[in-house]
Amino acid sequence: MVKSWATSPETLGVDLHVDVGGAGLRSGLMDALREAVRSGRLAPGTRLPSSRTLAVDLGIARNTVADAYAELVAEGWLTARQGSGTHVAQRAVARQDKHRAHRLPARRRPTYNLMAGSPDLASFPRAEWLKAARRALTDAPHEAFGYGDPRGRVELRTVLADYLARARGVYASPDRIVVCSGFVHGLMLIGKVLRARRVREVAVESYGLDVHWKLLTDAGHRIPPLPFDELGTRTEELGSMKGVGAVLMTPAHQFPIGLPLLPDRRAAAVDWARATGGLIVEDDYDGEFRYDRQPVGALQGLDPEHVVYIGTASKSLAPGLRIAWMVLPERLVGEVAEAKGGADWTGSALDQLTLAEFIGSGAYDRHVRGMRLHYRRRRDQLVAALAERAPDVRVSGIAAGLHALVELPPGTERSVMRSATWHGLALESLARFRHPELPVDRDALVVGYATPPDSGWAGALDALCRALP
Repeated sequence: MVKSWATSPETLGVDLHVDVGGAGLRSGLMDALREAVRSGRLAPGTRLPSSRTLAVDLGIARNTVADAYAELVAEGWLTARQGSGTHVAQRAVARQDKHRAHRLPARRRPTYNLMAGSPDLASFPRAEWLKAARRALTDAPHEAFGYGDPRGRVELRTVLADYLARARGVYASPDRIVVCSGFVHGLMLIGKVLRARRVREVAVESYGLDVHWKLLTDAGHRIPPLPFDELGTRTEELGSMKGVGAVLMTPAHQFPIGLPLLPDRRAAAVDWARATGGLIVEDDYDGEFRYDRQPVGALQGLDPEHVVYIGTASKSLAPGLRIAWMVLPERLVGEVAEAKGGADWTGSALDQLTLAEFIGSGAYDRHVRGMRLHYRRRRDQLVAALAERAPDVRVSGIAAGLHALVELPPGTERSVMRSATWHGLALESLARFRHPELPVDRDALVVGYATPPDSGWAGALDALCRALP
């Protein structure tokens, strides 16, 4: 009986899944191998089992396998060399597939990346992080390797409380902090808690990330947009939005417009929360990076009992760490910890201990200061290049953060995006971030100048300038 999964305990070799059908064993095996290569399941260079191994696995004669291999080598599907075995050929594509490939339209892959939302990953402080990881692993208590507190490692919560109070003006204590796996995870937990508290509407800003809006709507919330003007989000309108029990905001640097929330509008938001018992969810996504202004402290410092502060290492270090933190009103700590449930999404305890060591040693502050200078140079180069080569556009939202708003002449956003694609440039238009209930009111690009590595920055900047009107 012919088997479809080749895995023999009687011989040494690699495993190969193959379905042999048809009238003849040799032709059936050849057809099966051709299809596996044609579909990409067997990639070029893949080593196949020896004829003896495959014959035993399939329960067929060794000569049948050897003959099938030999014919496929002659056809160009496989290669065979004495002493190195049989492999899938590097260009094993059927003649008819080659012709079909020529008829398919070519899709240009981006050469440069100016998408907002990511730091310069090439600048991750590997050496300092490794030192911190070694110290953290050496000093880790045995219980750190268990399931642990759903709020996260106390070592990290302790250093975060000190750092956030010093650097961001956050009123924090370790007992109010819950570590989570990124902003989205934190928002998911808050949405779950709000739903349990019978909050049905969460106001959002006129521009933002649809992934955040979808998360809230999936949790059962309506997401009415707050009005927006040339000065930013109009929080004074919260009082007239009946049924709203919470609001999601980026007060320090509105994403993607780039404006800070003005003092009177910060006060209006807090007054609304106090008067109604509402909750402000503060996304402090890039609060460490400011250039031409004094630091804008966290909104949470105005009223810690009505603001949930969410910060993250995604912009300051790297999103791949999957570490963020929530500073919660005292009444919500237990509910958020319970919402995390038995399956703790906090992430690796060792990564948390490493970050605690990284912050506590001062390496985090040094890294942030160094990156602040790095990104400011990038921003200045962007502004200078656009002023020289694209004088019809205006750059705004650049006093802080990792992206700029490049405002375009009316009616040109779509054509510029097509041109950017043609020039091999990945970036996003402002329309991508507009609330679906709002009309089109401006044309602009959201340019993430932190994303490219140094080796690709000049090319990305040149491609952007060539794509603009």
